[in-house]
Amino acid sequence: MPNPINRLSSVDNALHLLKLVAERGPVRLSDAADSLGVARSTAHRLLSSLMQHGFVVQDRPNTPYRPGPVLAELGFAVIGRIDLRTVARPALEALREATHETASLLVLERGCVRFIDCVEGRRTVRVGSRTGVLLPATCTAGGKSILAALPTEQLAHHVPELVLPTPTPHSLRTFDELGAELEEIRRRGYAINREQAEIGISAVGACLRDRIGTPIAALNIAVPSTRMTDSAAERRFADELLAAVEDVHRLIEQSGP
Repeated sequence: MPNPINRLSSVDNALHLLKLVAERGPVRLSDAADSLGVARSTAHRLLSSLMQHGFVVQDRPNTPYRPGPVLAELGFAVIGRIDLRTVARPALEALREATHETASLLVLERGCVRFIDCVEGRRTVRVGSRTGVLLPATCTAGGKSILAALPTEQLAHHVPELVLPTPTPHSLRTFDELGAELEEIRRRGYAINREQAEIGISAVGACLRDRIGTPIAALNIAVPSTRMTDSAAERRFADELLAAVEDVHRLIEQSGP
């Protein structure tokens, strides 16, 4: 019969490793062994088990272990969507005042994005509130900004190699197109949606991260396409959006222990 004391010790060590990876980010095997005070073989066995269940990932053998998709999802659950809405709400309202357009907060849900808060613009012709709406992440500016911030393993988790959803003729149709656009988003710092989810609506989106840099949500400005017809208009919205993202990041830092 397995010794329950040894089993409990293994659980304690695994939890210690989860905390270590969550707080520090990438952790090498030697650092994990030193932190636990165990042999490298023991640390490797524990990390391999955590990796098997998606709590940590490695880019390739003999590289540091990073937070995996399951740990990221648990971290988001701990942050709490209600708290995130509270933190981001002033930024949404400020975006509406600065741009007169509709601003939203959205989160990733297994290949889609859920709009969890929204403030409508004040113009007569405007994009309506989408609070509660679920849309394909590859068709939205905010969704693409989150996808672009994910490590490769987590990206594959949310966008499996199947046919991409194409609600409009402007939607991304191939994984090569998606890969090229995500690379451009990483370079530029924000994402653009030109009628990829709905004809007549365009948007600018940017990713929000937690205190350790894990992507957790996005801010989004949605406008009638007639008001975002050139790069100058796009850049004006993007500048306001990126400033709002920095404001939310400061509030997230201040809300931490």
